Amino acid sequence: MVLEIKKAVKCLDNGGIIIYPSDTLWAIGCDATNQSSIDKIYKIKKRNKSMPFICLMNNYKMVEKYTNINQSTRDIINSQKGPTTVIYDKVKNLETFSKSIGIRIPSDIFCQNLLNAFDKPIISTSVNISGDSYPFYFKEINKVILDQVDYHVNLYLDKKLDKASRIIKIREDNSIKTIRS
Repeated sequence: MVLEIKKAVKCLDNGGIIIYPSDTLWAIGCDATNQSSIDKIYKIKKRNKSMPFICLMNNYKMVEKYTNINQSTRDIINSQKGPTTVIYDKVKNLETFSKSIGIRIPSDIFCQNLLNAFDKPIISTSVNISGDSYPFYFKEINKVILDQVDYHVNLYLDKKLDKASRIIKIREDNSIKTIRS
């Protein structure tokens, strides 16, 4: 795992695009602070730029750097069952996201180690052409996509990854709006 993390971090540091096993699905990602890399993912996925991506972050300290999270919001997030992405209306210190941001703190050991080593948020979006079904196994990833990325993590290649995260939005009054359950 250590070698794979080093290779992935080197790729991300150089503005590269990676395919990796996330805490939910097989994902395509990049440095969430690198607009050029984000634009490449939009092109690879053939996705409309009006549809923002989710960011993985390693802990609340990182989340605090980019949003105005408070203890009440932390409590709501911690009460959720399973992988949960939270949409925040206000973004700070992250020019690649101007209006809102979706953030998930994965519990998966590989994702946590990757985020800790990279020390910046990573884009996490399903590794499929927009509108197509998600690949549950690495071998199901579209070859057209594989040919356009810079590195794919060589872990869990036979593992089935098939659960999309729950997506919630926490309103200013701390009520929850469920976007995807």
